[in-house]
Parts: sequence; structure tokens; C-alpha cells
Amino acid sequence: MQIISTTDAPAAIGPYSQAILVDGILYISGQIGLTPGGELVASDVESQTHQVLKNLSAVLAAAGGSLRDVIKTTIFLADMDDFATVNAIYAEYFGDHRPARSTVAVKTLPKDVRIEIDCIAKPGAGA
Repeated sequence: MQIISTTDAPAAIGPYSQAILVDGILYISGQIGLTPGGELVASDVESQTHQVLKNLSAVLAAAGGSLRDVIKTTIFLADMDDFATVNAIYAEYFGDHRPARSTVAVKTLPKDVRIEIDCIAKPGAGA
């Protein structure tokens, strides 16, 4: 088991790692719309979604991977009315790569953000 960490994404805000690599599979903790410096990028879901996907990309890169290596994502939304907006931005980042995905509405998220995404990937597998 290897802990993966990068300063190109925000540090964990609790007792957990940005990601863990086990047997070639990367488990990335939920990312929210914080900049690498730990500041909330903005209050709107569009800005937060872009930052979340940049953070995921940075953690993937630290493990030698990219979004094309993602196997599964889970999206947590504070408001399901944001689904279409998030879906459109998500599609921009993933292009024709279509990992398995779940999207759930939750009552609240850390720091009262509007979106959090975690993922599982196999760095270097790139579709």
C-alpha cells in the first residue's frame, strides 16, 4: 500500500490521505472545490466542479495516471438541480472516456460545498 499525495491538489482536511495505491488500483478520496492552497474556489457549482476535476487530475498525475485511467466515480451533490450542469462539465473533462459512475444527493458536504467527487482508477491503463 502506497500513500499518494501532491501539492497540486488541496491537502486532506481530516485524518485521511489524498489517495492510496493498492495492487495497481488507485483510490482517490473525495475532492471538493478547494484550490491547492486550501481556499474555496467560489460558491457556484460550475467553478467548484471545474476545481474538483482539476484536483482529481492532479492526484491522478501524482500516481502516474490521468482521467483516462478512471474506472469509477461517485459524485455527491448538495442539490440535484445541479445535475445537468455538473454532467456537462464532467463530460468536458472525460471526453469519450465513460467510467462507471454513481451520482447521489446529500444533505450537506464538507465546508458547505455543492459538489464532491471521489474515484477509483488504474494508473497507466488509459482507455
